[in-house]
Amino acid sequence: MTLLITNARLIDPDAATVRTGAVLIRNGVIAEVFDTPAPEISTDNIPSENRRDARGKCLAPGIVDIGVKICEPGERHKESYGSAGLAAAAGGVTTIVTRPDTNPAIDTPETLEFVRRRANEAAPVHVLPMAALTKGRDGREMTEIGFLMDAGAVAFTDCDRVVRDTKVLSRAMTYARALGALIVGHPQEPNLSAGAATTSGKFASLRGLPSVTPMAERMGLDRDIALVEMTGVRYHADQITTTRALPALERAKRNGFDVTAGVSMHHLTLNEYDVADYRTFFKVKPPLRSEDDRQAVVEAVKSGLIDVIGSFHTPQDEESKRLPFEEAASGAVGLETMLPVLMRLYHSGDLDLPTLFRALSLNPAKRLGLDCGRLTKGAPADLVLFDPDKPIVLDRFELKSKSKNTPFDGARLQGKVLETFVSGTSVYRST
Repeated sequence: MTLLITNARLIDPDAATVRTGAVLIRNGVIAEVFDTPAPEISTDNIPSENRRDARGKCLAPGIVDIGVKICEPGERHKESYGSAGLAAAAGGVTTIVTRPDTNPAIDTPETLEFVRRRANEAAPVHVLPMAALTKGRDGREMTEIGFLMDAGAVAFTDCDRVVRDTKVLSRAMTYARALGALIVGHPQEPNLSAGAATTSGKFASLRGLPSVTPMAERMGLDRDIALVEMTGVRYHADQITTTRALPALERAKRNGFDVTAGVSMHHLTLNEYDVADYRTFFKVKPPLRSEDDRQAVVEAVKSGLIDVIGSFHTPQDEESKRLPFEEAASGAVGLETMLPVLMRLYHSGDLDLPTLFRALSLNPAKRLGLDCGRLTKGAPADLVLFDPDKPIVLDRFELKSKSKNTPFDGARLQGKVLETFVSGTSVYRST
């Protein structure tokens, strides 16, 4: 199959450029990228239905979203691979990297095989599973990392259940290092952060909510980096959200450790004051931080210190959110809302489009050893066509996710996905 997309603003995160051009796709791969005008493009053999006039809208590599929760097995009523795949396609996400914090946890090759089969059957986008680092995510005994890698696991993590026993974690990291496996950590000191709903400070005290000091993130990251230095393992910190953690991350990179870091869309665009009316849709993990912290992590993304932006899509049903703030479940959906929400940073002048897609597409693909995330000849034709200026009012009941727990319900945003391509095939087209 051949597809030609013309008259597009090409967002190239590798070259850090935005230029007008065209993309020719053959057999699921980018066959050529042309600058405009491009008289060498011949459309004689391309049927009209296989041509797209982008009308000056943006064409970028599809988003690679690390840290998505799909609630199969165990909680299919919250999210299935089918509903999550549709939400991802509508949000310009062409590859979702799923978390193992399901019920039961994805900690055996058999469970991993089940979710891979379900994903291939139901999702219109690529699905890559992560597996648990310890059995049952209980932090006592490491999983069969080698067998799980053979079964398709791309990384290993216990998600927000931090491994408390440093000896267990060091052994798992040593074993992972021997196999070349990637460990994804959640940098938090578990005792300090247990039961916290907000970040400590005057605001949390006035609201009477249990809180955690930002130092808990710094302490957790310091421990993990020390173990990285000791073992030499490949390590990715899932969310860096505070100013205090950034110097430790910078030192680890300067010292040549194989360390990368991510941040969630929510910590880039919201702050602690958004929970003012005890709105539980704003309860996420780690909790929302101060405005100074938010600005610091935005700057860290801009400089490249923080490598990856993720949605950290965490579906929760109405019953688990309609509770007092400190008792409500943490998390928000984000597959479908991530791109329009992050356009806030583009329109405010904080981040340009190549920088955004470096963190959304190129860097996560590189970290996982994938060929996608690029707008270059020979790369997979996983692409998103979007209008960064289209105004929308977000209605959570129109989201394709089964769960509707978004903090951006009713928000006025600018940015709309027009079409999403996976291996050159259109899997979503806006009406």
